[in-house]
Amino acid sequence: MNVLETETGAEKLPVVRITEGVRSDVEDLVVKEAPLTIVLDNQELVTMMCSPIDLKYLAIGYLFSEGFLKSKDEVKKVVVDDRKGIAWVETKEGKGVDAGVLSKRLITSGCGRGASFYSLADAQVGMKIESRFEMLAKDVLALVGEFQHGSQLHRVTHGVHSAALCDAQKILMFADDIGRHNAIDKVIGRCILTDLPAENHGLIFSGRISSEMLLKAARIGIPVVISVASPTNVAVRMATEIGMTVVGMVRGKRMNIYSGAWRIVSDEG
Repeated sequence: MNVLETETGAEKLPVVRITEGVRSDVEDLVVKEAPLTIVLDNQELVTMMCSPIDLKYLAIGYLFSEGFLKSKDEVKKVVVDDRKGIAWVETKEGKGVDAGVLSKRLITSGCGRGASFYSLADAQVGMKIESRFEMLAKDVLALVGEFQHGSQLHRVTHGVHSAALCDAQKILMFADDIGRHNAIDKVIGRCILTDLPAENHGLIFSGRISSEMLLKAARIGIPVVISVASPTNVAVRMATEIGMTVVGMVRGKRMNIYSGAWRIVSDEG
């Protein structure tokens, strides 16, 4: 993240700091929070609280990970008004949103109580990850170490989650947001709009690996999800059923592989 993005994502506010009993008036950087309303084919879909960075990627990533879009080819136009906090997405066929889908809104477990529009059972029907992508265990550790120091916005505010897409040895794209779901959607949106196939990549993110986080990665075909935190039991069962690799509790020189262990190759080979 460059200086401009940090300034966009944070605001200086006056605070009273107490250090070893001594009070002082100083300024501190606090992460920005703003609403984003996503409008699909002139139909208001959802309003979410987010970090006002990469809103175009967030809108497209959200629509894709929630199943409203299937490919970049469906998108006719994307217009984002950063000041008003609105993203208008127009599809080529103008298909809009089915009323039955809107009735399936699910309050997620993520920061800010986000909304998803699927049932877990319906979402994974026919879903299978066939990618033969593999990573060396030592490279997973190195990438997570790099990931944990990759966000300048987190360093100055300690108020955001992060997500990153990597290949077997390097981080390719990085996103920050106050919501961990949003951070992943920003990575997904960028993959779609830049035509980067996800089948031979891994997703690293902060926070626990819950079922809805796993499904976001699965919808775009990502075979490996990695976190410094742990997964839920539903996420592990789902990953096992659809063929995804879940790596959690990556800290120091250790990690736990909860499913698809064959994709993580030990240093001994």
